[in-house]
Amino acid sequence: MFFQHIYDKSLAQASYFIGCQKAGVAAVIDAKRDVDTYLEIAKANNMKITHIFETHIHADFLAGSRELAKLTGAELYLSDEGGEGWEYEFPHHGLKDGAKVQLGNLTFEVLHTPGHTPESISFLLTDNPASKQPVMLFTGDFVFVGDIGRPDLLEKAAGITGSADAGALQMYNSINKFNTLADYIQVWPGHGAGSACGKALGAVPSTTVGYEKARNWAFQYADDKPGFVKYLLEDQPEPPKYFAMMKHLNKVDRPLLTEVPKLKQLSIVELKGAMAQGMKVIDARNKVDFAAGFISGSYNIQGNNAFATWAGWLLKYDEQFILLADESQLDDLTRKLMRIGLDNIYGYVSSTAVWTDAGGTLEKANVITLAEAKDLIHNNGVQVIDLRGVAEYNAGHIAKAENVFVGTLADNLEKVSKDKKVIIYCQSGDRAAIGYSILAKNGYKNVSNFSGSINEWVNAGEPVVS
Repeated sequence: MFFQHIYDKSLAQASYFIGCQKAGVAAVIDAKRDVDTYLEIAKANNMKITHIFETHIHADFLAGSRELAKLTGAELYLSDEGGEGWEYEFPHHGLKDGAKVQLGNLTFEVLHTPGHTPESISFLLTDNPASKQPVMLFTGDFVFVGDIGRPDLLEKAAGITGSADAGALQMYNSINKFNTLADYIQVWPGHGAGSACGKALGAVPSTTVGYEKARNWAFQYADDKPGFVKYLLEDQPEPPKYFAMMKHLNKVDRPLLTEVPKLKQLSIVELKGAMAQGMKVIDARNKVDFAAGFISGSYNIQGNNAFATWAGWLLKYDEQFILLADESQLDDLTRKLMRIGLDNIYGYVSSTAVWTDAGGTLEKANVITLAEAKDLIHNNGVQVIDLRGVAEYNAGHIAKAENVFVGTLADNLEKVSKDKKVIIYCQSGDRAAIGYSILAKNGYKNVSNFSGSINEWVNAGEPVVS
């Protein structure tokens, strides 16, 4: 058996390439959208991709299954569980609980494991030449390392009222099914630490059934269904706005993007013309460089592993946008964007020089130190805004700080004063940089960015309240 784990750090998303070397055939589970990765693996190992599996209709990324099928001729094997409203709306081989799919000498058995979503399935793999006992379980968003999939996304992100409680009860029953599996079976989940599909995912890539039975919190509630449901639903992180669109696009027929797009470099005339029409500029530079000088009206989303997530909060799928990024970053950033379906890139500029060389001026962010923040906060006329998530805020924040999550800041501008001084902060400064650019874009001139944020505040021994 050939096995390769492919991990996208930007979305903390795992996919899998599994092959039968004797037959020269392979399957991919939960493919990301820039599928050249799998084509290269297949070519390097003299294999043909013939089967493509998905564990469920994903909310956090745009699956590349159909792109991969178009390029390879492989067949799609997808869940037919979940009932009305949970059907994939394009041709595929439907899978039900107990179904078996043969790939050379390998057998994939389908387990219906609802809870995260009603149609969710897991794949139990047997390597027949080695053993007649299963050796691996691919769980998607069912069981993670140290956590399980959240059932509230459908309600919070897709607006399906009542689905959170129903999903939690389904998850309880699925956990009992997992409990019957042999302890030695390896567990390969769909996500790792940093994913918004759970609240306490582990950082290691895999685990075992036995380890999760012993250490995963979910298995400690085997005889306490109400306690299980309560713990599962509380303190889950805010689901990114783009999740609802992913649920839709992963279910319906849609245009395919079979290669990474090459972006057009824009002239100053094109840049100014687009901005005059309201087109957004996403400045992917480091927050320090952005603060030192930025094009008025641009948004700062640093080109790190969280780039796609925050772009998904700020950008709409029916609007074009512009990237400001060094040319060395373009392929990486374009891949990150296409993984959540943000393909509508008008073009790019490589630096702010295109602006200043044409006589334009740059704005500077008002970034303040810890000492300056303390001095201002002691002034009762200052409004303090904590831009973190609700659970983070509740765990400990600066006294009298108000919570406005940065992902929804643009929709809650009325909560930020334009009449008094405002201090914003987050955990370590990245989200505060995003927040500052949103406020500056909307005409706020009274904002100070305490970039050191709560980390610097706590490390200096300053008090927090919870």
